[in-house]
Amino acid sequence: MDDALFLASKLFWFIVRPNTLALFLALIGLVLVWRGRWRRGRWWLLPGLGYYLVILATPASQWITMPLEDRFARPEPPPAHVDGVIVLGGAVDQVLTEAHGIPALNGAAERMTEMMVLAHRFPAARLVFTGGQGTFIQGSLTEADVARRLWTAMGLPEARVAYEDRSRNTFENAVLTHELVQPKPGQTWLLVTSAQHMPRAMGVFRAAGWNPVAWPVNYTTGGTPRAWYDAPFPTRLNQFEGALREWVGLLAYRLLGRTRSLFPAP
Repeated sequence: MDDALFLASKLFWFIVRPNTLALFLALIGLVLVWRGRWRRGRWWLLPGLGYYLVILATPASQWITMPLEDRFARPEPPPAHVDGVIVLGGAVDQVLTEAHGIPALNGAAERMTEMMVLAHRFPAARLVFTGGQGTFIQGSLTEADVARRLWTAMGLPEARVAYEDRSRNTFENAVLTHELVQPKPGQTWLLVTSAQHMPRAMGVFRAAGWNPVAWPVNYTTGGTPRAWYDAPFPTRLNQFEGALREWVGLLAYRLLGRTRSLFPAP
């Protein structure tokens, strides 16, 4: 059942991801207009080009992302004692790592750098990374393999980190990590992931049997007009698409019973 849902989720997003879908609609409209079918073509062209115009002319990408990123904040003051730190996968590029032989990171790289910070800040804490292969076409490396290479090269002893390398999505991150770690009641665990992903991650970890402390990183929004328009257009397109994917994921996880609430709160 989990395999079927995993494949269905990948196929669904491949079809409906807005950047690609809008381009497809616009191309159909252009072809129809070019062939003289203006009335029919405009109903394809307008939503396709309209999507890109909205992202270009308004802070829509910020507006859709900010509620996600602002949902969970780091505790102030931070915990005096931490039993463990969990870092979710999603910040490494396995394909480029395999191609060039050195660890490659993507735009969520702060997940990986924050582990080094927390490892030094809490030297007695257990450290866990969770991430396998979450793509259709799988290579020889898991995300855990890349994380191990990176942190070992940065001086973090390999024996100090437990690597969970079977998970393919956030739900499996939570379930398989809980099985691996078996946290005890009353322990304090920090959950490190991108700020916009934190609501879904917290919801699914709670449903899996524990209540970690949110430790968000990799913010992409700000509260000023400068922050709204400072990012280049391609970045804003990707930001909108990534945030929409999180909202869809929250709905899907609630319908599947993988979280206990539609929009998990502190």
